[in-house]
Amino acid sequence: MTQTYALLLRGINVGGHRKVPMPELRSVLEGLGHQDVRTHLQSGNAVFTTGPGADPEALTGAIEEAIEDRFGFRVDCLVRDADYLASVVEDCPFPAAALDGKQLHALYLSGRADPERFAAIDRAAFAPEDFALGDRVVYLYVPEGLGGSRLSDVLTRPKTVKGLVVTARNWNTVVKLVEMTRGA
Repeated sequence: MTQTYALLLRGINVGGHRKVPMPELRSVLEGLGHQDVRTHLQSGNAVFTTGPGADPEALTGAIEEAIEDRFGFRVDCLVRDADYLASVVEDCPFPAAALDGKQLHALYLSGRADPERFAAIDRAAFAPEDFALGDRVVYLYVPEGLGGSRLSDVLTRPKTVKGLVVTARNWNTVVKLVEMTRGA
């Protein structure tokens, strides 16, 4: 019995920097013994299967090391299983079905979305943008898209997320990764 995981890489292939071609990423994952490796877009999304009982933290460490060995630079990664990804979609407090995919984002975190980290943010100052906390995720509603979002900058500033890896995906990608990990 195998387990399916999604791999989320942070900050690659942006503006020609930290290039990680998806065929090479697939090769790295296959070299670690993972099967059924597939990628989505060029922004660092992969899905793979591996043996039962794999520890996501151990998988993350091995993948980060293999990427650094292959490309010569460190890339922060998050590994999440299919059930977790589905729960992010199911638990979304915003009306995802009524929104355009660019208006809703999941900011995946390497650890707990501790409310104390975000308590000082004056939500009213950013309206109509808004956010909500979930299980190792921050849901971000940005009606004009992420590009001009002031709230996104505040949510991801080092003071707020110190000690955490954070990587954002728009809602279209969030849903696609659920489909991919569910075999759709």
